[in-house]
Formats: sequence, C-alpha cells, structure tokens
Amino acid sequence: MPTLEIPAQTPSGHHISVKMPDTHRFTDDEFYDFCQANEHLKFERDAQGNIILMANTTPRTGLRNSELNLEIGLWNRQHKLGFVFDSSSAFTLRTTAVRAADVAWITNERWNSFSEAGKDSFTHICPDFIIELMSKSDRLSGCQEKMDEWMANGCRLAWLIDTDGEKAYVYRQGRETEIVSFAGGKLNGGDVLQGFELDLKILK
Repeated sequence: MPTLEIPAQTPSGHHISVKMPDTHRFTDDEFYDFCQANEHLKFERDAQGNIILMANTTPRTGLRNSELNLEIGLWNRQHKLGFVFDSSSAFTLRTTAVRAADVAWITNERWNSFSEAGKDSFTHICPDFIIELMSKSDRLSGCQEKMDEWMANGCRLAWLIDTDGEKAYVYRQGRETEIVSFAGGKLNGGDVLQGFELDLKILK
C-alpha cells in the first residue's frame, strides 16, 4: 500500500498540506477510507481537494477545548436542542471540503434527518454552530479564512477564540464580525444556542 511520509524535522504544531494531482483526487469514499487507514492521524480536505495533516494540540489547548465542550455539553443536556461534536468529528461541506472544528453543534432536526449510515461517514452537513480555538502556531489570517468558509457553507454562528490575544471573534450570518474582549466579556448563543452564555474568563 502506498504511504505518505512526513519529514521528521517538520516543526511541531504546524499543519502540512499535500497537493493532490488533478488526475486523481479522492472521492468522498476514498478520503474516508484514507482517514480510517490512518486513524492515528487527523486530516482535513480543502475545497481544491488538497489533503491537510493537522497537528496535535498542546495539553493547555486540549484543556481549553475540553472546557468548551463541557460548557456546551452541559447546556445541551439541559435544553436537548441538538447534538455536540468534538474536534475529531469531520463534516463534508457544500464545497466538498471536509472540515472539523474544536466544538460543533447541530440541531436535532437536521442531524436526525440523516440515515444511520450517513452518520457513520463524514456527514454532508455544515454545523449550525462551531468554535475554533487558536493555538500558538495558528496565523490569525488563516483562521479567519477558515471561519469565512464555515459561514459561507451555512454555519449560523461561529466563535474564533484567541486566548493569547484575549479576544473572541463572533461571526453571524449577514452581520459584521464582532470582537469581544476577555476583560469581563461573555459570548451569547443568541437564537442559535438559546439560553447559552460563555464566560471567556474560564479560558485564561
């Protein structure tokens, strides 16, 4: 079986993009099989068919991700309005990109519209809500491009959180991006996550 070798000197924390030739780009099924054959690694696919090997997070980032998933999970368990997904969950967007967010949430109605088989693949759906948590190696411009991609594919509410800069970027359909400071700042779920509020101080 052919293998993709990653150089040992690759800087830790950096993503690696592998360009695929126009003569052969993975179909959805092929990309899914590729990921399953390398389940110890984490991949995304961009809209041009290029494969992106995602870096592991540091324990500090993992801790913050866990806090975010816990907060959303507790709210969702109380309100039972949808389903919460962690950073290992990948979704196929309208552009054919396959993306994962640090936290994703999908309404009951939309998730339950899929067959069981559809839920066991990289489901063709864009989450209603996502959170992306920046790591030290992330460039703001690159993260903002990914947020724009989520919104262009139908996401209704998205939060990009920069813990080093102590600010959050709030994306909503049809509105300008809002910047919220950690200093006394809270993020509100609005009409997407009804009744949910995140106190940014828990991420310090």
